[in-house]
Amino acid sequence: MKVEYTPEFRRNLGGLARKYRSIRSNVEPVIADLGNGALPGDQVPGVGRRVYKVRIQNTDIHRGKRSGYRMVYWAPTPARVVLVTIYCKADPSDISRAQIRRVIGQTENAVA
Repeated sequence: MKVEYTPEFRRNLGGLARKYRSIRSNVEPVIADLGNGALPGDQVPGVGRRVYKVRIQNTDIHRGKRSGYRMVYWAPTPARVVLVTIYCKADPSDISRAQIRRVIGQTENAVA
């Protein structure tokens, strides 16, 4: 399965990497699972597409998956996965369904 990254995902990952040094090693196994065809996590309702949110442990804070990262990804086809965004649950901001739709729309427009 082909794994692609949105500019928002790359930007958020870079920002989190400044604060949490182990984020890349925490995220890599999940990205490898996606590349192997697995679709971990829970489907996000109300988006209108096959969008999933998966919990990832943040080993920098030593508190488990609940306090870790949330990675949102979209599976437009069985052979393609697009990483939409990533954020830390400890940060006060959360991502809305409207934001997810906006990022997916920008990704579709960039590909078309």
